[in-house]
Amino acid sequence: MKKYVYGLVSGALLMLLGACDSTPADGDKPRATIEFAADAVQQGGVNARDYLRAGEAYNREAPIPSQCYTKTDGRHNPCYTCHQTYGDRRPNQMHDGFLQGSYALSEFGERNHWQNLFKDRRPYIERVSDEEIIEYVHQDNYTDLTQWMRSDQWSGEEAIIENLHRGADAFDEHGLAKDGSRWVAFNYKPLPSTFWPTNGSTDDVMIRLPEAFSEIDGQFSRDVYFANLSLLEMAITGAQELDTPPLSEAALDIDLDGDGVLSVASHRILHRPFYLGDASEVPLTHMLYPEGTAFLHTVRYLGVDDSGRIYNAPRMKEVRYMVKDRFRPATSLTSSYYMEAKEKHFGNLPGVADHADRGMDNKFGWRLWGFIEDAQGTLRKQHHEEQFFCMGCHKSVGTSIDHTFAFPRKVAGADGWGYIDLTTQQDTPSLGEYEGEFLQYLERVGGGDEFRQNEEMLERWFYPDGRVNREKVTSVRNLYELITPSRERALALNKAYRAIVEEQSYIFGRDATIKPATNVFQSVDPSTPPLEPEHRHQWDIRLAWPDTSTDDYWSWQE
Repeated sequence: MKKYVYGLVSGALLMLLGACDSTPADGDKPRATIEFAADAVQQGGVNARDYLRAGEAYNREAPIPSQCYTKTDGRHNPCYTCHQTYGDRRPNQMHDGFLQGSYALSEFGERNHWQNLFKDRRPYIERVSDEEIIEYVHQDNYTDLTQWMRSDQWSGEEAIIENLHRGADAFDEHGLAKDGSRWVAFNYKPLPSTFWPTNGSTDDVMIRLPEAFSEIDGQFSRDVYFANLSLLEMAITGAQELDTPPLSEAALDIDLDGDGVLSVASHRILHRPFYLGDASEVPLTHMLYPEGTAFLHTVRYLGVDDSGRIYNAPRMKEVRYMVKDRFRPATSLTSSYYMEAKEKHFGNLPGVADHADRGMDNKFGWRLWGFIEDAQGTLRKQHHEEQFFCMGCHKSVGTSIDHTFAFPRKVAGADGWGYIDLTTQQDTPSLGEYEGEFLQYLERVGGGDEFRQNEEMLERWFYPDGRVNREKVTSVRNLYELITPSRERALALNKAYRAIVEEQSYIFGRDATIKPATNVFQSVDPSTPPLEPEHRHQWDIRLAWPDTSTDDYWSWQE
C-alpha cells in the first residue's frame, strides 16, 4: 500500500519532545513524519501545548470527528445523522450516504488521533469538589471576550450580544436581542446526540440577517424583520406557509396571509418569491441563505441550580461564529462539491484558507471563527488546528442545509422564535418519519450517545438486554426529561471537560468523557464496512412539526 507522509515536524517540536527549550537554526531542523509525533503523544512524550507553541499540526485530518471511529459492530449506527445522499435537487451535493458503508478515509485518517477519548478522568473528577466546579461554571467569561473584540487586539468580526451569558434574559419573548444588535435567538431541536446535554454541553444559536432585511427605507422595522426571517425559514425548510409573531400588514402595506385584508396583527405568512422591505430585490433561494447571513453559537457548561435543574450555564466553553460573505447559487456550488468529493476519493488531506482574524474560509461561501477557553478559563481565539476541527461539520457532510444544522431544525413558525427551551419541545419525528426522532436514534445507535458509554442513558431508557424501553421513552412530557443528565452526571461532565481546559489538549479531543472509551477504534480497518446494509438509514435533518404534517405544507420543488 502506498505510504503517505503528511508534513514534517519542525525542529522546534522535536526539541520540545526532548524537553529542550532552545530552537535550532532553520538549516539544522531535524525531520520526522507526523506519524512519529503521534506515537510520541500516545506514549506521553509531548503535550498539546508543545504543538501549539511549535506551530505544528498534530492531526491533519482534524475535520474527521471522534464519532467516526465508533465501533459499530456492523449494526449500531450513529453515522446517519451526518452522512446522507438525497435524490432531490438540493444545493448540498455531497451525497456521502455511502460512508455509512465505507471507511473512505485517507491513510492518515484511518488512525484515531482523538486520544483524549482514552483518558480516565475519574481521578481528576474526584479531586475537584462540587462547590468548586459549580462556582466555576457560574462565572461569566463572555463579557471579557466582547471587550477584547472591541479592542485594537482584534480586527475580525464582532460576535457580540450584550448579556448573552444570561441566556434567555438577553432576548425578548420572540428572541430579538434587547441590545439592538438585531441578533435573534430561535428554539430548535438539538442534533442527536453530541449536542444533548446528557453528553456534556448546553448550547444556543442566534441568527442575524443583513440590515436591509430588517429595514424599510433605511429605518428598522420589527414587522419586516420577522416577516423576512419567516420567509427565510420557508426557503430553508421548504414550508409554504408559517404562523408568525403578530405582524402589522397595515404598516408593511402587504397582505402577508393572503386573506385580502391589511390586518394590524396578522399571524400568518405565505411563501413569496422575494424578501420584503429594503431586501425586496433579493429572491428566496431554495435551501440557501442570502449573502450576509450570520450565526452565533455558544457551547456552554451544564448549569445546575439548587434543585438540580439543568440549564445553560453563564460560562461558555466555546463561542462559534459564521457569516456568509459570498452567495453562491447551486450551479456554482456544484464545482466545489465535485472537488471535495474528488479529494476524498483520492485520499488527499483536506485544506482550507485561514485568514486569521478574517476567519477560516470553508470554500462554499462561509467564513468561520471559533473562541475557546484558555487554561484559566478566559475565551481566546482558536489556533489553526483547533479551528480546522470545525470544518468537519460546516464544510462537507451530506446532511446539512447550506452548511448549517440548527436553523433547519428550528421549531416551526412563531413558537420557534425565542431562546432555546427543551421543556417546550416533544420528540417530533424527522420529516418523512412517523415515530419520534430521538426514539429512533436510541434504537438505531443502541445507546444514548455515539459511543454507547453514557451509562445513565442506558439505565434510564434501555432494558438490560439492550432494547429501548419504548413505552418509557414515549411517556416523557418533553425533551428536557429525555436528554438532560442528573445533577451528579452534570457535575462530573463539567469536571471532565475542565481537565481538558487545564491541559489545553483540544487537539487531542474535546469530548467530555468520564471513563476511557471502549467502543472506539484506535484505528479502523478500511476493508470492513462500518455498517451492514440493513442497518444503514435514510434520514432528513428537518422535522415534521405538528402543524406541518399535511402534504401541501411542504414544497417538494427540490
